[in-house]
Formats: sequence, C-alpha cells, structure tokens
Amino acid sequence: MKKILFYIFFIIILVLTMPIVFTNPLKTEEVASNKIDEEKFDYGKYSNIKLLHTDTGVVEELDLDTYLYGVVSSEMPASFELEALKAQATVARTYTIYQIKNGGKHENADLCDSSLCCQAWISKENRMARWEENLKDEYWNKIVQAVNETKGKVILYQGEPINALFHSNSGGSTELSINVWGGDLPYFQTVETAGEDAYSSYKSEVDFSKDELIKRMLEKYSEFEINFDDPECIKILEYTESGRVKKIKIGNKEISGTDARTMFELKSTKFSFEIKENSVKFYVTGYGHGVGLSQCGSDALAKQGKKYDEIIKYYYKDVEISE
Repeated sequence: MKKILFYIFFIIILVLTMPIVFTNPLKTEEVASNKIDEEKFDYGKYSNIKLLHTDTGVVEELDLDTYLYGVVSSEMPASFELEALKAQATVARTYTIYQIKNGGKHENADLCDSSLCCQAWISKENRMARWEENLKDEYWNKIVQAVNETKGKVILYQGEPINALFHSNSGGSTELSINVWGGDLPYFQTVETAGEDAYSSYKSEVDFSKDELIKRMLEKYSEFEINFDDPECIKILEYTESGRVKKIKIGNKEISGTDARTMFELKSTKFSFEIKENSVKFYVTGYGHGVGLSQCGSDALAKQGKKYDEIIKYYYKDVEISE
C-alpha cells in the first residue's frame, strides 16, 4: 500500500514539474530579451508632443504626426523630391525623440516652434496660406505622404536615437560637430555632396562698410583695433577639414569662424573675404552650420535616384533605421 501511494505521489510531482523541466531556457531568455528591447525602443510614449509657440508663449499638445507635418512643411520646400522629404521626416522624428529623451530645452514643453532653438514648425492653415493656390493640395499631400510613409522610423546609433542635426546647404561638404559646438559625435563625419551648387542657398555675399565692421567688433571686444593699411589686417589663420574657417584674425583679435559668422550674419563659416576701398566683402558658400544632413544635398541625392534611407546613411555614419 505504501509503495502504491509513493508511486502515485511520484507521478503527481512529475506531471506538475514537466513544464519546468522541458521549457527551453534559450527561449525564455529570448522572451526576456525581447521584452527589454520593447521597453528600450518603446517610442509610443512620444506619441504626443507639448509644443511651445514662441510668439505667444502658449503650449499646445499635438500628436507626433501632426507635429511632424508642421516641421517638415516648415523646414524643407515641398517642391523637393519625395525621398528627400521622407529623409527630412525621419530626421525630424529622430531629433524630436532625442530632445525629449534627453530632457529638452524647455521647462513646460518638449520643443518650441523656432529653428533658432529647436525645429521650425508651422500650422497647416498658415502653411497653406503661403503656397500658391494651385499647389496647396499637392504640396500638403506630399508632406503628409513623406511623414506617413516613414511612420515610426527612427535613426539609431548603437541602439540610441541620434541627435539628428540638419542644415540647408553644406556648400559641397558637411562639417564635424566638434568644429561647431565642441562635442565630437562619431556619426557626424565630413562627406561631400555634388549638386548643391544648383540651389540658391549655395552662394551669398555680405558687404560691410569698414566703419560698420569696426562697430560690430567693438560691441563684443572693447579693446579692438584695426589698421586697414596693413594688407594682413584681416587674415584666415586656420580651416577645418571641410574647408570652413576655424580661426580668423581681424585687427588685433583672433576669433573663431563661428563667432565671425554670428557677428557678421554670414550664412556659413565657409567664406572668403575681400578688403575694398571703403568696405569688406564676404563671399559665403553654403547655408547653415553644416553638421548632419544637408537638405539641398538630400534633394540632389534623391534626384540621382537615392532612397530616403540611403540619404540618411550617407549623412550619418554607422547608423541604423529602426521601426
């Protein structure tokens, strides 16, 4: 009788433990790993954006796609190729998530609508009002298509969203972030893009009277002096790898190219100059800081048949595009 009871008890224990004994430990680890990945890449929490309107100070909550329609339509011409617009949409989405994930720049909002701080943004009504009547529907539908066809796409470097910086026109080659802000991010490299010279933003000129140049320098440097009779009173001392001005001497002051760009309202640090009888003229190539994706370069690449993911991987090195 005792043996019978022992066998019954043993069979019960065996039946109860079989699911544990025969569970594949690798599968269990895979499930756990997938769960961690889902948590890591759970961008659903970024589905709504708190947007600060800089002109009114009002914070508006928008769903991510509606926000991106406004960003893409404000940041890139709707006349550009669809693949370029899709690249811009993916970049804008990634930049948005990166800013929110890393704390953003505003206390009560995720981002603002100013390109001087975050990304430019415009409402559908205001955007439509600025387009020609016969192009309004075509252009808006194209913007929506670019965002919708890249829905959920984010640019990652080593599993994390990148700081997806972009600019208008690189002037033929992009810049390293370390030469602009000092941060050396490995996915920003100097790359060349053919075809940017076909865009109006490729070249610009700024002409200052000598008195105006002196005035602007004195506003920042109280001990500034310059002798225009000296042929080397203005001299570029150093260039970056991409051919931008890294350091320039003006009179008795040595300043960075980025400071010169700001002070003289130049569109880029890729510039040369000419000292004339009564003025100093700057000849500028490109538009923007030059780091990351070039919008005109993207359009040029799209015209060559490149897809949006190829464009992104051209401008950001060693990245992946994740759903």
